[in-house]
Amino acid sequence: MTTITVPQAFNEEDLYVDLQPIFGRSLFLKCEGFNFAGSIKLKAATEMVDAAERQGVLTHRSLLVESSSGNLGVALSMIAASRGYRFLCVTDSRCNLTTRLMMEALGSEVHVVPTPETPGGHLSARLDYVRGLCAADDRCVWLSQYTNSANWQAHYRRTAPAIARAFPRLDVLFVGAGTTGTLMGCARWFREWDRPVRIVAVDSVGSVTFGGPAGRRMIPGLGMSVRPPLLDESFVDEALRIEEAETVRTCHRMAQRGFLFGGSTGTVVSGAMNWLARQDIDGLTAVAIAPDLGERYLDTVYHTNWVQGLYGEESTDTEASETLVTHERSR
Repeated sequence: MTTITVPQAFNEEDLYVDLQPIFGRSLFLKCEGFNFAGSIKLKAATEMVDAAERQGVLTHRSLLVESSSGNLGVALSMIAASRGYRFLCVTDSRCNLTTRLMMEALGSEVHVVPTPETPGGHLSARLDYVRGLCAADDRCVWLSQYTNSANWQAHYRRTAPAIARAFPRLDVLFVGAGTTGTLMGCARWFREWDRPVRIVAVDSVGSVTFGGPAGRRMIPGLGMSVRPPLLDESFVDEALRIEEAETVRTCHRMAQRGFLFGGSTGTVVSGAMNWLARQDIDGLTAVAIAPDLGERYLDTVYHTNWVQGLYGEESTDTEASETLVTHERSR
């Protein structure tokens, strides 16, 4: 029996889904959505809050503020409620309604920035708002997930070692690229491991993380409109970009077999399956990280009118053409 007194004390670390029966290729999907925050962001949120407390910058007089497209905001809301802090999440119109309601249910304030008219997109608008809050009120403590080393350290200390324990013969790891905290933590850890592991980053088309033009991105979680400060490309062997329409198709294909995953997971799995198809190497041990589950995407990724209005009727056809992927870089 497991008994806890604070919600962040529980996180299922060792659950994997074998996707072979669904896609016909061996890929083990590490499920990070089974905790009270519902996503992998619980690890980064806990590490960043703990670090701020150790450094003495976070007190019960403080107002925690953070920019988030959703999942980190929920994780910080949960921790703030548990530890007695006030929390203000600055988000944008792409944040799912369910996610916003969850944050408010946990006692947090949520501010949705207007759709920006200037270069830099939603993220720049959110960051500008946070900077303004911090300049106006010295009680504000901005954890800054985009620059905070505790973000990647959480995955260096927990996520990567857990994968290595489960798969001591790991050959390739697929990781979605958002703030790149998960990517950098895992990549740094496996660079020091006793066997080579190929690190493949998976991003969304329209993200500028690995170069290329900025474009419309409607599914929150992955991608950036500015280059992530945490990113060190020397630790990344390859980077792939996936069209959002293909993300949707992959999510729906897994849902047809009873697995309801979030949009970021659909992107990562799409990229992984395309990469594996190109390699066609027997006996390869491959793992991908699934950041969250699908309940928060019922009004977007799993809503027919929303999907077809943005990507066309073919976007819900799970038997559609092969994965739409751009091969960004390799070394």
